[in-house]
Amino acid sequence: MNTLSFKTSYITPEAAGKKWVVVDAEGQTLGRLASKVAKVLRGKYKPCFTPNMDCGDNVIIINANKIVVSGQKESQKLYITFSGYPGGQHKATYLEMTKRVKGYEKILRHAVKGMLPKGILGAKILRNLYIYEGPEHQQQAQQPETLDINLLK
Repeated sequence: MNTLSFKTSYITPEAAGKKWVVVDAEGQTLGRLASKVAKVLRGKYKPCFTPNMDCGDNVIIINANKIVVSGQKESQKLYITFSGYPGGQHKATYLEMTKRVKGYEKILRHAVKGMLPKGILGAKILRNLYIYEGPEHQQQAQQPETLDINLLK
């Protein structure tokens, strides 16, 4: 039996082929958009996917203020933060979060973060996500490709 044929190959960061992609969030549902973006960030759509490495693409989300939620989530969904001090727990509904500065960015980042691995790898992957509430973004120099999120499963 030739044991060399069962050797595990690991991809190098240079061979991962990280790209920059732009995703338009206009009219997209929050959870469905977040799950697809998390898969792209993680690199699960690539044939060279390695679970313990950051081999996903850099994602730019534009028009974040035009995402939609279904049902009564605007009034019932809660975002809870805790400062670490006694009495430092704060609650805000989805509607209250949207009225804050960079509220839609915080909502989307929270949704995507929950769908990534926990720990150092998840934090590293989350740094590849850029969210803008308007149609313009600051990463034109990277020449990002437009990605139709509806074509992904």
